[in-house]
Amino acid sequence: MSESSRDTAKGAGWGAAEPGEYRRLMPPRPKKIFWLDPRTMWGARNGVLASLFGDPTGHTRSRWTAQRTAAGAPADRVIRRDDPDSFSFLLIGDTGEGHEPQYAVVPGLLKVGQDTRFTVLASDVIYPVGATDDYGTKFFRPYRDYRAPVYAIPGNHDWYEDLTGFMRVFCGDAPPLAPEPAPRPLTRAWLRSLLWHRPGPVDEQRLAEARTLRPDPAQQAVQPGPYWAIDAGPIRIVGIDTGLLGTLDAEQGAWLREVSRDPRPKILVTGRPLYVDGEHHPCPIEGGGTVDDIVRDPAHRYVAAIGGDIHNYQRYPVDVDGRTVQYVVAGGGGAFMHATHTIPRVSVAGVTERDFRCYPLRGDSLAFYSGLYGRRLGLRRLLALTEDEATAVVAERLAYTPARAPGSAVRVTRRARLVASLLGTGRRPDRGSRFRLPVRKVYTDLFSPGSATYSPPFFKCFLRLDVSPDAIRLRCHAATGNRAQEEAPPVEDEVTIPLR
Repeated sequence: MSESSRDTAKGAGWGAAEPGEYRRLMPPRPKKIFWLDPRTMWGARNGVLASLFGDPTGHTRSRWTAQRTAAGAPADRVIRRDDPDSFSFLLIGDTGEGHEPQYAVVPGLLKVGQDTRFTVLASDVIYPVGATDDYGTKFFRPYRDYRAPVYAIPGNHDWYEDLTGFMRVFCGDAPPLAPEPAPRPLTRAWLRSLLWHRPGPVDEQRLAEARTLRPDPAQQAVQPGPYWAIDAGPIRIVGIDTGLLGTLDAEQGAWLREVSRDPRPKILVTGRPLYVDGEHHPCPIEGGGTVDDIVRDPAHRYVAAIGGDIHNYQRYPVDVDGRTVQYVVAGGGGAFMHATHTIPRVSVAGVTERDFRCYPLRGDSLAFYSGLYGRRLGLRRLLALTEDEATAVVAERLAYTPARAPGSAVRVTRRARLVASLLGTGRRPDRGSRFRLPVRKVYTDLFSPGSATYSPPFFKCFLRLDVSPDAIRLRCHAATGNRAQEEAPPVEDEVTIPLR
């Protein structure tokens, strides 16, 4: 097995390394997304409008699912496959940037996933707004050589054009929804409709050409809507659509309660993680209750809840009345990297640093960001930390033993402490600051989107899940963009989840 970032800095992708072959898979002139460009932010305005003037996604989702049911999709939204009791599948989240970080994941994914039965995409299939015309370079082309079906749940970015592109590609080429009457003037809904970003015209020839990249019948998957369940071997995989604001409408909530009564062990796949960055986000359901209430109910037999949206890997093994539920963040499939060094010392729901896992490691995250902003601001001598310096200062601030120890000669200097503080590095809860949460939010909403880079290491990842009647083995594989990690994708985390 190849070295991982938990073993050596070289295993993390640092140092001189031969670049991978992923660039051969890319289109000739891929378009970069500039996340802080006002035009990009204006195109993605629907989330802000929904939070200010009311969220229409529950109503729109209900219209989509009614359309699919009328077209013959199963009313219970269950996909019944013929997988054996022992099989494997892939899960990858937040993929669709269409540039080097996304394509860097593909060679390792194809190698590790060559015997898998299907893949699940968890959240944000297409950036920045889920446009139908972007599916060619951001879905069909990168996964053209994956020979099995791909299922998906949408993220908030897929909703920025009312889910039109997602439904065309994953749900039987669903036709656009019919226009609805205009809302009453001078109401919140009327104000929202004036500013709402709507789907643009679709280049049908472009979409038809994109579909030819995955033409094999074995590659096709038609799902009953944006949320679904898959019965595969001994388990049920339940995918929910958390829309623009990370919530469930009452109709989907009732479906989730019903589909969760099936006696099989279950994995939840969600557009927003339930545990992330050391915090619990249970996901409210319209009308009362939360998604996590359903996951925690022992009668429902959930063994894991995996969410996208945050672009890294995290795992929280939470004890729920004597059984362990694995709560996983798996959004490292291709978009810019969300920092892990801003995660404070973990103490949530009984999970401590001893149990918590993340990728990239916090020290590698801080080294990545310090080097990035050192280059961009022309302040390398001040801001740039080596991976050993970053690991050492994070260990000091969190008072923990890092997974990969820094070199014995490394000293934590005042400069390193200053850089760590400026870049929002987490701390122990008893050393926290009243400014800690705002700083982390600034990183999530501002600095992280500005971290998109186009040279390794990328710190991307994907999951392979091996299912048997007795257990599921979950492994997080890294993708750095370097040839060594392409040829033998390192395992950054592994856990066996019992089913009996």
